[in-house]
Amino acid sequence: MAHKVTDACVGCGACEGACPVGAVKVGDAGVAVVDAGTCIDCGACEGVCPTGAIQPE
Repeated sequence: MAHKVTDACVGCGACEGACPVGAVKVGDAGVAVVDAGTCIDCGACEGVCPTGAIQPE
């Protein structure tokens, strides 16, 4: 199960740097996007998000 990004995302990029497999990217819209096919569901992104915008799907 991958993680999802909620509307609380501010596009800070903390999650992008925390992902060990590069599944999280801050997109053109200025919010993070999780590639569900790459995500290994480790929760590293969830743990570093300052707004709590990343949650298990």
